[in-house]
Amino acid sequence: MYWHETRAQYDSRKGEANRRALKKRVAAGPSPGLIAYADGKPAGWCSLAPREIYTTLARSRVLAPVDDAHVWSVPCFFIAREFRRIGLTSKLLTAAAEYARKRGAKVLEGYPVEPKKGLMPDAFAFTGLVGAFKRAGFYEAARRSATRPIMRLGLK
Repeated sequence: MYWHETRAQYDSRKGEANRRALKKRVAAGPSPGLIAYADGKPAGWCSLAPREIYTTLARSRVLAPVDDAHVWSVPCFFIAREFRRIGLTSKLLTAAAEYARKRGAKVLEGYPVEPKKGLMPDAFAFTGLVGAFKRAGFYEAARRSATRPIMRLGLK
């Protein structure tokens, strides 16, 4: 829900209230993202929609639009602990690209972090890491912060 609300709204509803808000969004449709399964159980998730759906992006100077292109965004991920560091984020990005392409998207964009000193705590990598985006074929389209590039993938 972080990407759909102001920071104050998100903080005021931390935890269960945000989970309920996301469940309402799922029920109302369209789907707010994709779920990855491994052996029949959920292993990961990514948020995915046209960029204009994410109001937090509209307020960000660092993640401001690169140009006038109509893009879809993949702003966040959750990977279950037992499925981390095995390439699941890259697989979700590949699936997200196909999903967005089938819905008419021409560009898919993400906002990963690139830590200055290698590894970072998993809790701070919810937007993905640059390496996962590169493995999925994304390129760096802009960088207004040392640790936050805007990564893009052209969809044909």
